Amino acid sequence: MTVGLLITGATGFIGSRVAAAARRRPDVRVRSLSRRTSRERPDAGTVPGDLAEPRTLHGSCAGVDVLVHCASRVGGDPKSVTAVNDLGTKALVAEAVRSGVRRIVYVSTAAVHGRGPFHGVRPGDAPIAPVSATSRTRAAAERHVLDAGGLVLRPHLVHGEGDRWVVPGLVRLLREVSATVTGCAARHSMIDVDTLGRAVVAAALSPHHGPGAHYVGHPDPVPATELLAAVCERVERHGEGAAVDVATARARAAGSPRALHHLDLLTADHWFADDAFWKDLDCSPGEGFARTFARSAPWYRSYVTAG
Repeated sequence: MTVGLLITGATGFIGSRVAAAARRRPDVRVRSLSRRTSRERPDAGTVPGDLAEPRTLHGSCAGVDVLVHCASRVGGDPKSVTAVNDLGTKALVAEAVRSGVRRIVYVSTAAVHGRGPFHGVRPGDAPIAPVSATSRTRAAAERHVLDAGGLVLRPHLVHGEGDRWVVPGLVRLLREVSATVTGCAARHSMIDVDTLGRAVVAAALSPHHGPGAHYVGHPDPVPATELLAAVCERVERHGEGAAVDVATARARAAGSPRALHHLDLLTADHWFADDAFWKDLDCSPGEGFARTFARSAPWYRSYVTAG
């Protein structure tokens, strides 16, 4: 039996991997929501609709069995992120329910919990306490999905080709500091984007994963020291091997909020444990950070050099 699957955000960093993984499944008919598609002459694989304009979503879920919602606006003014992440998701979920969609999956973020430390946190252990407009509106989107009996997936740090935030942010920090940083004892939940794409599709089609929220990361958290060492070794070296402590790094990076944000990440655990997510799932958690990062390192080198 063929499953009709609609993906939002199918051209984005994560959504494109979800779409690619879904298209490899012979039992899945994939369509994507696109605000650039003409309503008069839509493509066979796309459905017209714009989350920022809820009225355009009417009919978008017709014939859909599973909705995988990967679209989010990250950054921007509070009004625009509210329009897409909160109100757009609310309208999309309402349309899915009206159309009889039997399963709704939302790819969210562990940032809905705010800043750490989080040490081995399991689903339900940490309160929802977002600190940015983006995270607040994504938390609101989660509530719309959960209230409709949907499944929410929360990755923390996602790396791989196309990542313009995690590793590029660390490179910016190292450039600001002109050295690597010592004394970073934090551990982070991480997952490479290709494994995440496969996992989202597997969870969307799994008979074992019911409503609720799950963390999606490799079971082994990555020490900040290992993350920094990999960036310095494979992407960009800094300061001829020089190293400074956290206090010195903070002083040197004082003029860069993004660099300071990444420094804070390196000094506070953000480790979310959820072995139950991978249990009975037709997808493995992948090879782990060292091997997956090595494969994407050439892309990162090209990206940070061009930037």
